Amino acid sequence: MYLIHPMPLPISAHDLALLKRAEPATVGHFRTVGFMDSGIRAHVPDRRIVGTAVTVRMPGTDGGILHHAMGCARPGDVLIIDRCGEIVTAAFGGAMAYAASQAGVAALIVDGCVTDLGELREHGVPVWSRGPSIVTTRLLAQDGEFCGSVSCGGVPVHPGDAILADENGVLVLPRDQICSAAQQAIAFQEQEKQTLARLRAGEKFPDIVGSRAAIENNIFAVAD
Repeated sequence: MYLIHPMPLPISAHDLALLKRAEPATVGHFRTVGFMDSGIRAHVPDRRIVGTAVTVRMPGTDGGILHHAMGCARPGDVLIIDRCGEIVTAAFGGAMAYAASQAGVAALIVDGCVTDLGELREHGVPVWSRGPSIVTTRLLAQDGEFCGSVSCGGVPVHPGDAILADENGVLVLPRDQICSAAQQAIAFQEQEKQTLARLRAGEKFPDIVGSRAAIENNIFAVAD
């Protein structure tokens, strides 16, 4: 049986534009939750995406629920696909990626496998997954859920959450935390520019960031 829930409200263009200025790894300097595990990897380098999470629970080898999701997806949505531990069968391949590109989908993120890697790159939709497979799903009309709460990369994802991702990883943020996380990350990035300038001027890294004094105060001298 398929469970179909309503689509979430899209996140505002203003908030997404603000969030896209933040690097996921910068957010990782001050936040420890919401990061998918490192097994979820980008298939396209040098791309940063943001969007509204639209979730799919897709167990086993039945791909029907993803067909439904692709018919509902809006420009700027990020499809988050929970494969419920299935790591043998590819969730989708080139044809689905092309459908996603035509729909304006910002990205597809799969806790499982995909196929047709060359076609995925050709069609231009950024994809994150656990790797490739040559076995594919079928339309069985058995089971799946659309726009319910899912788990992807060890992180709970709710419809309407914000997604920020690049080749370093994927971050899931509740929409009410977008502005605070983005502003903190942007400020950190601006501060880092000053650090790089000071390094170019000849200063040493531990002096710039203040770690030298902390380390020297905790040194245990070892006799020769």
